[in-house]
Amino acid sequence: MTRVFNFSPGPATLPEPVLRQAADEMLDWRGSGMSVMEMSHRGKEFMSIHAETEDLLKELMGVPSGYQVLFMQGGAIGENAIVPMNLMGATGRADYVITGDWSKKSAKEAKTYGTVNFAASAEASKFSAIPKQAEWKLDPGASYVHICSNETIGGVQFHWTPDTGKVPLVADMSSDILSRPIDVAKYGLIYAGAQKNIGPSGLTIVVVRKDLMGHALPITPSAFNYKTQADADSMYNTPPTYAIYIAGLVLKHVKALGGMEAMARHNAAKAKLLYDFLDGSSFFRNPIAREDRSLMNVPFWLKDEALDAEFLKGAQARGMVQLKGHRSVGGMRASIYNAMPVEGVQALVQYMKEFERSHG
Repeated sequence: MTRVFNFSPGPATLPEPVLRQAADEMLDWRGSGMSVMEMSHRGKEFMSIHAETEDLLKELMGVPSGYQVLFMQGGAIGENAIVPMNLMGATGRADYVITGDWSKKSAKEAKTYGTVNFAASAEASKFSAIPKQAEWKLDPGASYVHICSNETIGGVQFHWTPDTGKVPLVADMSSDILSRPIDVAKYGLIYAGAQKNIGPSGLTIVVVRKDLMGHALPITPSAFNYKTQADADSMYNTPPTYAIYIAGLVLKHVKALGGMEAMARHNAAKAKLLYDFLDGSSFFRNPIAREDRSLMNVPFWLKDEALDAEFLKGAQARGMVQLKGHRSVGGMRASIYNAMPVEGVQALVQYMKEFERSHG
């Protein structure tokens, strides 16, 4: 069996050791005689998986005691509504920093539940940089300030944590969670779809400061009420059990590799390989401000867009797939999350060099 280098933006590549262990345990998890897929979410077997996964996540992220971890459903797009349902009620207002398509969608959804202030926007620069915080116009009476820490389409990433004073900072970390150390205490709430760095689609991680729960708008469905879910240990409704199980295996794998510091080194090295090549090329380009470049998603464009299809065809023939850029911006995009090995980026750069020599 030959596995490809999968540069998909999500669902994304998973560590091969995790997939092999899941395959080995598919029919019989640890002598239980059943698959995790078949387990009752309230049975002792799955409850042990659930507890271990939560503990591993807290350990790797360094989650302080005043925070609650929730295993939710609906993805980050669901959280675009669930966050304001739970937090907007404090003042009826929220600040949103627009750095790309995903934060733009987040703000649009939040308008249903209160007043949204665009504290800053990079749309005028075609989302090629993150606005300096000195330019932000924050509302001191906002219920929260929302950012997207990494924009998968545009390829910009926060490499610093905004200072929002007493107003809670909320971050959509779907595409860079667990890719580097962060100080959770600087955030009021973090949410992330699991399908980039944690596991398969279907699971959504929420890390929320406990004092922010219990103030949901009256219209909030019970399954989306953070306090209700926290009181039920994320078991108010049936959670995405198999996705939680795979997430647990991924977290064990990340811990064995050395945790967040090791992931940060691994991801920085991969990104450097690709960006160094792009910076030295006149045939390929990446227009993102260097200080804001994403270490997770690297968009790039050919000098002649008429060659896009040929480039993608050649990449696939060499075992590199899902390199087509998002339909809204075109070009190419290499998503190089935690599980992408350095060999995958090396193979891509080598192919790009060959393509430039033959077509440049």
